[in-house]
Amino acid sequence: MTHQVHAFEPPERFVAGTVGPPGDRTFFLQARGGGRLVSVALEKVQVSLLAEKLEELLSEAQRRFGVKLPELGNAVGDNDPLDTPVDEEFRVGTLGLAFDVDTETVVIEAIAVGEAEVEAELGEPDDEESDDDEPDEDLDRLRVRLTPEATRQFIERARRVVNAGRPPCPLCGQPLDPAGHLCPRHNGYHR
Repeated sequence: MTHQVHAFEPPERFVAGTVGPPGDRTFFLQARGGGRLVSVALEKVQVSLLAEKLEELLSEAQRRFGVKLPELGNAVGDNDPLDTPVDEEFRVGTLGLAFDVDTETVVIEAIAVGEAEVEAELGEPDDEESDDDEPDEDLDRLRVRLTPEATRQFIERARRVVNAGRPPCPLCGQPLDPAGHLCPRHNGYHR
């Protein structure tokens, strides 16, 4: 089976965004460039971790290679909604990050969920035991190459998108629905 590599080196726009109301949002990474638009779905926690790890990668690149980073807070925000139509190319299973020292760019690779991951989610036994943790080479991928400034802008927007959901319960930290929720810290009483 053939796979597609959607490469944007660099994209005109690369953002994290959502579709749907808080509590029922679907998270996407979306890249646009060269007349193409690619949207891939992922989990909220993946967006949050991606932003966190990109920040760590930029700090490490500055420390080890002397890369000049834009100041925190100087990143111009992209608050526009996702470009339409938002058609999911694939669901992300694995995210990969790298820093290319030669071009001083960050490479982000979102790899589709593999068959083994789908079977594990469905509770099906895995017939083939694999020792390597490398994602299959025959999976669809979204590859984006960003400057440190564009990476910082992506991080800021990703954090805003993650934090724009439902507010947390002050007692247990679980998200509050508009009608409240059953708080375990209140022995199941509605809060």
